[in-house]
Amino acid sequence: MPAQRRIRRVKTVQIETNSPIHRSGPVLEPGNWEEYDPFLMLMEDIFQRGTFDFHPHRGIETVTYVIDGQLEHFDSKAGHGTLGPGDVQWMTAGRGVIHKEDPAPGSTVHSLQLWINLPSAKKMTEPRYQNLKASDMPVRREEGAIIRVFSGSSKGVKAPTLNHVPVTMVEMVLEPGASIVQDLPGSYNGFLYILEGSGTFGADATEGKAGQVLFLSRVENETESEITVTSKEKLRLLLYAGEPINEPVVAYGPFVMNTQEEIRQAIRDYQEGKFVE
Repeated sequence: MPAQRRIRRVKTVQIETNSPIHRSGPVLEPGNWEEYDPFLMLMEDIFQRGTFDFHPHRGIETVTYVIDGQLEHFDSKAGHGTLGPGDVQWMTAGRGVIHKEDPAPGSTVHSLQLWINLPSAKKMTEPRYQNLKASDMPVRREEGAIIRVFSGSSKGVKAPTLNHVPVTMVEMVLEPGASIVQDLPGSYNGFLYILEGSGTFGADATEGKAGQVLFLSRVENETESEITVTSKEKLRLLLYAGEPINEPVVAYGPFVMNTQEEIRQAIRDYQEGKFVE
């Protein structure tokens, strides 16, 4: 019998104005490396053109989910492309990329960007891009519910997404009164973020609503686990869960490594133009 996940903590996300063209709030705030492992941070952003100019990354993966708007992306390795509502870009920065994310002219983009840590053996891997169009992703359908699988699996429905760190990412849309069960390996650490509506979650039927992040209880000693989601009104949410890395984290802005010396090397490599080689 799979272990039944509970909700161990609920947090309401505060979106604040950073500039006339940018509002944001941390869903997962940086610095809580052990609690969120393998995830580093998750930011919700509402922004207009000119907010995020070219910037580097090393040692992580970024997973950008577009809630609304048209997002153009440019980078030093893979050219450019456009993401629309419900689409995801899964970027493996690895040994280094320089990229830029900008709304299409006249568009305001509402997005979520997750940072996933890479283990020490993968920090310097070659960069990789996976543009995951919502229309192309596998879907699990239950009565009153659609579960779109961007990474990992949901009751046997598997995504083709390539992972350096095992991660399950699913989008759930439930009609009022619907209930579904999502399976997860017992070792995974994870959370839910509610985009729309309200419902009850986990073995204790914890209540949650739009704008809240719900952290799953841990069940490391179990092989299999499940989380139950029941909607009160139409519900839309994302579930992220992954295998903890359990390694030291040293972060400096967009560089996330294991030691201070690796951070200093990342800065030198960036200054010497090695991220575009």
